[in-house]
Amino acid sequence: MFYETEKNDHGLARAPFKSCAVPRCIGWLSTVSRDGIDNLAPYSQFTNLTFDPPYVMVSVNRNPNGEKKDTAKNIETTGEFVYNIVPYALRHAMNISATPFPPEVDEFEKAGLTKAPCSLVKPCRVAESPINLECKFVQTIVLPGNSNSGTVDIIIGKVVGVHIDDQVILPDGKIDMEKIKPLARMGYSDYTCVEHVFEITSLDQNGQSMEGLNYGLEGAAGMMP
Repeated sequence: MFYETEKNDHGLARAPFKSCAVPRCIGWLSTVSRDGIDNLAPYSQFTNLTFDPPYVMVSVNRNPNGEKKDTAKNIETTGEFVYNIVPYALRHAMNISATPFPPEVDEFEKAGLTKAPCSLVKPCRVAESPINLECKFVQTIVLPGNSNSGTVDIIIGKVVGVHIDDQVILPDGKIDMEKIKPLARMGYSDYTCVEHVFEITSLDQNGQSMEGLNYGLEGAAGMMP
């Protein structure tokens, strides 16, 4: 089949677009408002951009009335946010935090999660999450939509600190993703999680391992040749 996105004439019972680029990392972002109210919400349009220095990006769609969501407001107002990885064990807590609560509601409390202090930024991190990235706001790019909800605030942040639970670090120095089982977003109301990991080493034209490229694949800042 083929359909034009402007016409949206796919003829399917369910819109297919978000199922065409999967799985998507979930950016479980904690922020704090100007008034000191903690906020926690998941966003499935999240990714890292580069590693030297490390930057991440989250795409936050506007509310139906065209207003920016609390996460975007808080980041732009305070200049800080935290990414918390979502392990399979916290899938229900993540889902609770996705509820559109009013700004004065603390999603940490609603989801029964523990707040842990950060080292370099004011927002709390999710203590039960094994990986947390402390981020500083860099800039927002606004993409206008065909509707209020289609308008999106693309927020770029610089990672200034990384927390990793020692219990998920393997003897070889890798992070044990099979133990964490990070949650990822599919299309519709579907999710998946990482349960199997395999390695493919990058090779040069002679079939030899390309160590320089592998440093880049690992994000080994300061070790590039």
